Amino acid sequence: MTNIFAKIATIAATSTALSVALAAGANNPAQAVDFNFNWLGNGGYSAVGSFSYDEATAPTIISESGSGATKFLQSLNVSFLDPSNNPLGTYNTVSGGVSQSDFFAFNFDTSTQKLFGPFDIAGGTGVIGEYFLQGTVGDSLFLRQDVDQNGTSITLDQNSGSIQVSKVPEPASIVGLVALGMLGLGSTLKKKQASC
Repeated sequence: MTNIFAKIATIAATSTALSVALAAGANNPAQAVDFNFNWLGNGGYSAVGSFSYDEATAPTIISESGSGATKFLQSLNVSFLDPSNNPLGTYNTVSGGVSQSDFFAFNFDTSTQKLFGPFDIAGGTGVIGEYFLQGTVGDSLFLRQDVDQNGTSITLDQNSGSIQVSKVPEPASIVGLVALGMLGLGSTLKKKQASC
């Protein structure tokens, strides 16, 4: 019987901690929203990555280009894989609100949650052998590799411009699911206590 009361006290403490965490999250207006994206070329090469921006300050259309401080994008990273899913390279094109690529191009509609227009990510720092994905979303996208210091590149794969984007679930919603699970556990313990 004492064991059941200890479990109930633990659940109550956990529930209180979760409530405080949820309230703190709700009172923080500056919150990054995260998206994953993936691209698959006709020849089986692929790109997977993610990007984030501050949901509270971002406009409907986010357009970024070139190196230096970005206007709204906080981060963007991408990894490239060959047709056997072996890693080719990973790049942090934008880190801490700063683009590392002179050729960076990114356009995103926050209302439809879709990429559009000119697109150029990864590479762009002049290092021989680096990979980059460039082209126009909805028209044609190419996975390329720099092969010399003169800016010559070769195309490894391409597709019709298709790239998928998906929003990463917010931590508050995940915490909410955990809280619901804890409430369910508490209900079960109350039933067991009543039967004792």
